[in-house]
Amino acid sequence: MRRIAQVIRVKPEKRDEYRELHRAVPEPVLARLRASHIANYSIHLLGDRLFSYFEYHGDDLAADLAAIGADEASQAWWKLTDPCQEAVPEAGPGEWWASTEQVFLME
Repeated sequence: MRRIAQVIRVKPEKRDEYRELHRAVPEPVLARLRASHIANYSIHLLGDRLFSYFEYHGDDLAADLAAIGADEASQAWWKLTDPCQEAVPEAGPGEWWASTEQVFLME
């Protein structure tokens, strides 16, 4: 299992809309995430930063993420959520959600 944590900025004027969207994530989007071996997915808000965490239980993260990207329901969902977000300055080239470095883990 691989733990993945990421961060992105939520546009302050879109914060309430982003919260509202996530009160009812479409089941096909959730099903695609599960089919791509993603579990324990959560998103947290602090100020204008969104922090996500999920656990990946597959063998090929790149392929599973590509499957999510090719999924019509996920693409439709992103058309709703992407306008609420913008990359943080720490994001790498072409990176939307910036990956974080794990510095501590207690199991």
